[in-house]
Amino acid sequence: MKTLHIVGFKNSGKTTLIARWVRLLKKEGLSVAVLKHHGHGGQPAMPDASTDTMQFFDNGADASVVAGGGAVQLLMNAEPEFTELKRWASISNPDILLIEGYKEQQGEKVVLLREREDWEALQSLDNIQLIVGCPGLTVDGTHITSRTEQQQLDSWLLDWVGRVNEDETI
Repeated sequence: MKTLHIVGFKNSGKTTLIARWVRLLKKEGLSVAVLKHHGHGGQPAMPDASTDTMQFFDNGADASVVAGGGAVQLLMNAEPEFTELKRWASISNPDILLIEGYKEQQGEKVVLLREREDWEALQSLDNIQLIVGCPGLTVDGTHITSRTEQQQLDSWLLDWVGRVNEDETI
């Protein structure tokens, strides 16, 4: 399984890019999973309070799992460590795992920039493979100046998928 972190600050285009890349990878016949860090404070949006799942959850269930129609939803009253979340996101044994956020964790990264100050804050991250955004920025390595350069972004991703490290296979 190949893993790629897509990182940047709020409203840098992470979710939009990941959604595009999921569609692209699926068209290429690859299986894809996504792990997202909810960095907005508090809990992610929860199901309606009237659902059975939320009643169990609100009454203290450590975990509430609902399955049906070919989908599974898991709610937990705890937040596991990153390595455990990554393991869960990989439970379907995907070819590719895209991770939104978790920029301080190890792994290859695509950095999305809104402005030059973003680069000043993020350039010290490890294993940066691609920098996207901030026209006029001069950096070593691969840099696509605009998130609207969809053909370049897609070509870069497919090239990245084709690179197989010694410890990874797809």
